[in-house]
Amino acid sequence: MHNFHILIPARLASTRLPNKPLADVSGLPLVVRVLQRALAIPTESVHVVTDHPSIASVVEAHGGAAIMTRVDHSSGTDRLVEAVSILGLDDQAVVVNVQGDEPLMPVRCIEQVANLLTERPQSQMSTLFDNGSREEWLDPNVVKLVTDASGHALCFSRSPIPYSRDADWPEGYVKRHIGLYAYRVGALKQWPKLPHSSVGAMESLEQWKALEAGWKIACGKAVEPVPSGVDSPEDLARVSALFT
Repeated sequence: MHNFHILIPARLASTRLPNKPLADVSGLPLVVRVLQRALAIPTESVHVVTDHPSIASVVEAHGGAAIMTRVDHSSGTDRLVEAVSILGLDDQAVVVNVQGDEPLMPVRCIEQVANLLTERPQSQMSTLFDNGSREEWLDPNVVKLVTDASGHALCFSRSPIPYSRDADWPEGYVKRHIGLYAYRVGALKQWPKLPHSSVGAMESLEQWKALEAGWKIACGKAVEPVPSGVDSPEDLARVSALFT
């Protein structure tokens, strides 16, 4: 058994896809598809973390475990903080945040992001990246990152980074961020106390809060390609077709 826990935050409200966690994916709710992917890994525990009883009921009806949290959390990370407190997890435990709209997240990548944090005891959290194309480098909807020589994050941005002064684009150097995170529980409990990040607010990237607080974010290149998640009706149709 792998020595980490999986938490799946699932919020009912969604701007582009109403009631997204309950959306049908070839006969099963989206959140249940994500749950099934997580349950395929022999971890310490798997819980869906939600603010709505309808999601909890669906999860439990399909054999999963759900944690009910407050409805007023400003981010998914704050919801995880409440969840680890409810579970009473040890400060040295590792939790992986698998988004509730990522039913195609490779199992090996979930294991990888947890192992990355276990292997780097000086890091508070970990995440993954993949090679980025020129189009992704220019796309503000795609988050890019730059790491230091030891593989820890230096910067996250929607801007084209690193910027190549003397070439069309920095081919081979673009790291496209993948929104899969692992946290050490003791660090996660400190999250609400971290100072507000103005840069994070401008970029709409909450990981800046950790960077500005001096956290070390271990980064690794994903061992498998990570398909995009479900953000729109078109995404839902594309993903549903893969489960038929």
